[in-house]
Amino acid sequence: MILSIAGKELRSLFLSPLAWGLMAVMQLLLAWLFLLQLEAFIQLQPRLVSLENPPGLTDLVVIPLFDSAAVILMLLVPLLSMGLFSREYQSGTFGLLLSSPVTMTCIVFGKFLALLVVAGLMLLLVAMMPLSLLLGGNLDLGTLAAGLLGLSLMVASYAALGLFLSSLTRQPAVAAVSSYGLLLLLWIINMTGGKSEGVFLQLAISSHFHRLLQGLVDSADLVYFLLLIGTSLALTIHRLERLRHDG
Repeated sequence: MILSIAGKELRSLFLSPLAWGLMAVMQLLLAWLFLLQLEAFIQLQPRLVSLENPPGLTDLVVIPLFDSAAVILMLLVPLLSMGLFSREYQSGTFGLLLSSPVTMTCIVFGKFLALLVVAGLMLLLVAMMPLSLLLGGNLDLGTLAAGLLGLSLMVASYAALGLFLSSLTRQPAVAAVSSYGLLLLLWIINMTGGKSEGVFLQLAISSHFHRLLQGLVDSADLVYFLLLIGTSLALTIHRLERLRHDG
């Protein structure tokens, strides 16, 4: 049942120009940034030779690319998730969805899986750029793998939060803006100083992502992302159960 719902959502996403347009925009922006960073690295190479432990392609090209991808995807994923429930509200099919024998868990996981498939295609496009450097350069494969893991968890968190906020409103634009606002807050919350800085550091999605981006795979960071995803999905299921109960 989950796969059936995911297939339906994927057909809806790919039959509209939105998903294709977002992937094209992301690829154009990241390809331009990638080429700029690669050109800067080539120009720096004569100076790097004189250093004892010079930074390589991974540090100067791949990590900045993944960091930029995380910010760009923060803007794009809410546009994908905004209509997953809002569209059901507007088309009048949401009542049929609630009255169907399908569990709310299946509905939520089906829609989430569809989002992950589209996001996975985006991540594949991102990953192809640094992997192309293996043809003529050396990469730190451990750091590359950790960065891809961090980016994957980050995008899954974006999708889960976007799905929850889409279930709260009938307006796709409101869902997109509120998703972006919440994600931006989680990204910059660690900039707050003072006595609570340690707490905000642990709450910030960027803090955990940047540690993975540096090649540091810590179980605490993995647990943070899994809790964020799990909590968002649980809240979405609870929201739908309440709507079904209120009838």
